[in-house]
Amino acid sequence: MPRTESHDCYAVTPPGIEALAARELSLMGVAPGAVAPGGVSFRATPCGIARANIELRSASRVLVRVATFHASAFHELERRTARLPWETYVAPGRAVSFRVTSHKSKLYHQDAIAQRLASAVARRVPGAIAAAGPAIADDPEATEPPSAQLFVVRLFRDECTVSADASGAHLHQRGYRLATAKAPMRETLAAAMLLAVGWDGSAPLVDPLCGAGTIPIEAALLARRIAPGLGRGFACEQWPGFDAGSWPALREKARSRVLPRARVRILGSDRDAGAIEASTDNARRAGVLEDVEFRRAALSVLAPPGGPGVVITNPPYGVRVGRSGDLRDLYAQLGHTLRRRCAGWRVAFLSARHELAAQTRFDLQTVLRTTNGGIRVKLLEATVPPPA
Repeated sequence: MPRTESHDCYAVTPPGIEALAARELSLMGVAPGAVAPGGVSFRATPCGIARANIELRSASRVLVRVATFHASAFHELERRTARLPWETYVAPGRAVSFRVTSHKSKLYHQDAIAQRLASAVARRVPGAIAAAGPAIADDPEATEPPSAQLFVVRLFRDECTVSADASGAHLHQRGYRLATAKAPMRETLAAAMLLAVGWDGSAPLVDPLCGAGTIPIEAALLARRIAPGLGRGFACEQWPGFDAGSWPALREKARSRVLPRARVRILGSDRDAGAIEASTDNARRAGVLEDVEFRRAALSVLAPPGGPGVVITNPPYGVRVGRSGDLRDLYAQLGHTLRRRCAGWRVAFLSARHELAAQTRFDLQTVLRTTNGGIRVKLLEATVPPPA
């Protein structure tokens, strides 16, 4: 995989996040291609693939196209896959896994397709073995064995596309969140919320229901220009055909852009002592403990820094955590408290139920539609009015 050779790539995202990932790629100097449900295509050199993994905040993983070909019968699939350069992506002795989907195609048995692919890899790569278990369906929540090289295989109308996963572990796994609170949100979603409201680290930020601290920590990483993947490794670093020698320079360049401190105050509060302990531990591991102030405090005694700024939070939805009656009071209290203490600030929060969001009595606008843990949610935004 020569340094200057460009490859067709795809940044996988949760639903509704695609345009944010495309904007991130543009800011990196990588021209995004087609934006489609589930991700955005782009072309990049190995250096660009590495940068996408290290720097993208909202994407779930980065895929690199291996091949696209017609296959309407197993003998055709076997013949085509036997010619693919598997040795570029799989080191001798490494395990491989496959995520297979098939729609409107004559080949539809996912496990049988994966078995043919595994055989093709084994014939070209000494000691390569299929990871234990059946083919993995195209589930955004699915995870692969960490030592296995994942290939994403899609058949649609008998056209087969094979892509190599360049990321490895899901990109939300930044490495800092070992401690969690109830119903934790993924780091990539927290980052997407910040990007969607245009928060750039120039105004104070408060999360009054911070849980494990994911939103304030992602805000601190963004404010200090710390690349989210700076402290972890990626699958493509193990590809035999990938120029691994460029990684130290790329990481050093990313470190050179880091600011010494956040320019504004970032505050996270929660009434649960365990949540504040988890938040503090996570911030310490993320290297931003001095940039975020965590407090154990009830919502009603919120004490924001001087503003105006942004309140951004992820209150419970009444689906898995909490009860509807209690949550109506919580949302009403959120609206009341912010009118008293944060008039003129912007507020944004995720919501799965209109009747709960309406309890805030804000003039809410939808800025993002996505999912969180399989639940459809909206990111709602408003300017906090003064007390009535």
